[in-house]
Amino acid sequence: MKVISTAGKEWQRLCSRQLVRKRRVEERVTKILDDVRQNGDEALLRYTRRFDRVRLTARQLRVTEAEKSGAFQHIDPGLMVHLKAAIQNVQAFYSRPRLRPIRIVDGDGGVYLGEKFDPVDRVGVYIPGGTASLVSTVYMTVIPARQAGVKYIVLATPPRPDGRMDPNILAVASLLHVDEVYKVGGAQAIGAFAFGTKTVPKVDKIVGPGNAYVVEAKRQVFGLVDIDTIAGPSEIAIIANQHANPQYVITDLLAESEHAGGISFLITTSKSLAKLARKQVSGGYCMLVKNLDEAVDVANALAPEHLEIMVKSPKKLLKRIRHAGAIFLGPYSPVTIGDYVAGPSHVLPTGGAARIFSGLGVEDFIRKTHVISYTKGALEKAQESLRCLTALEGLPKHFDSVKVRLS
Repeated sequence: MKVISTAGKEWQRLCSRQLVRKRRVEERVTKILDDVRQNGDEALLRYTRRFDRVRLTARQLRVTEAEKSGAFQHIDPGLMVHLKAAIQNVQAFYSRPRLRPIRIVDGDGGVYLGEKFDPVDRVGVYIPGGTASLVSTVYMTVIPARQAGVKYIVLATPPRPDGRMDPNILAVASLLHVDEVYKVGGAQAIGAFAFGTKTVPKVDKIVGPGNAYVVEAKRQVFGLVDIDTIAGPSEIAIIANQHANPQYVITDLLAESEHAGGISFLITTSKSLAKLARKQVSGGYCMLVKNLDEAVDVANALAPEHLEIMVKSPKKLLKRIRHAGAIFLGPYSPVTIGDYVAGPSHVLPTGGAARIFSGLGVEDFIRKTHVISYTKGALEKAQESLRCLTALEGLPKHFDSVKVRLS
C-alpha cells in the first residue's frame, strides 16, 4: 500500500478519478449494438458462439420451465437456507413505503397540484458470468424492483460451456419469480434489452454489473432506456485510528483485492497502522491524517463506494459523512455483511460518483408524473401572467390556448 500526502498531485488524481473509456472498447461495443439492433436473435447467437463458445438455437436462448425447476436439484439444501434468509433481509429492508407524493389543494382558488407515482413496466437484470457466481446480485437488484411494483422482470446471463445456466443464479431467479431468463451475455445482452429481439423483450431499465464491454454498452444505450449506474472497479475506504483492530483493517483492505481492479484506501491517524498496511497490503493508498476531522474531509473528497469507520465512537462521524455509497460503522460491520445479507442493495456508485448518485433502491424503479388541475376561475386569475410570459418568449399561440377557454 502506498502512503501519499493529501497535498500532492496523486491525491488530486484520486479525487477526480473516473471510469476510463477505451476507444477500442467503445468502437467494438458500438458495432455489437448496431448488429443486435439490425439482426436481433441472429446476432445474439453469433456472439454467443464467438465469445462464450456455445452453440444455441433461438429457442434455446430462453430458459425453459423445466430448466428452472431442475436447477434446485443441483443446489445444496444448506446453501438454500442461507439464500432464503438473505432474501428475507433484503425484502424486509425495502418493504416500507419510501415515496410520499406531494398534494397541494387550494379549494378556494380552484387549484390542485400533485404527483403520481408509477413503476416502470419492464426491467432487465444483467448478471455476469465468468468464474464467480454472482448470486447475491440477483436478489440485490430484483427485490427493489419488485417492491417498487415492477410487473415484468427479465434476467440475462452468459451460458456455461455446456450450454446450461449456473443453477445457483437460476434457482434464486426462480425463488424471486423472475418472469423470463435468457442465456446471453456481454454487450449483446444489453443491446437485446435496449432494442428488443424476436426472443428477448425490450425493457425500460437495465440494472446489474458487468465488464468493460457491458458498462460501455449501458452507457451507449442510456437515453433509449434507463440504467442504474456506470460502474467502475469496486472500492473500499476505511477511517481508522489507534482504537481500531489492525487485523480487521488489514483483512478488509485485502478483501477488496478479490475484485478485479478493486481499489482500497486507508485513512488513518495512526502511524503504526499506516506502516503495517504499507507492509501487508499490496496496492491501494494510505492517507496519514492529523485527526478525525481531517479524516472525514478526506473521505468526503474520495466519495468511496464503501466506507468503513473503525474508531471508538463511529456514530459521531456519521452525520459529517456526506459522500459515500454505503457506510459501515464499528468493528463488526465489514463490507462483506452489506454485500450479502444485511438488506440494502450492494449496487452502489463507484469512482467518486457517490458525490451525486445513490445506491440502488425502490425509488430507482418508479416514475414520477406531475398532476395539475385548474378551474376556470383559477385560470382567469393566472391570465395576465400567462399573457406577459408567453409574449416574452414569443409564443403567442400558447396564450391563444388560454384565451379560447376564457372567451
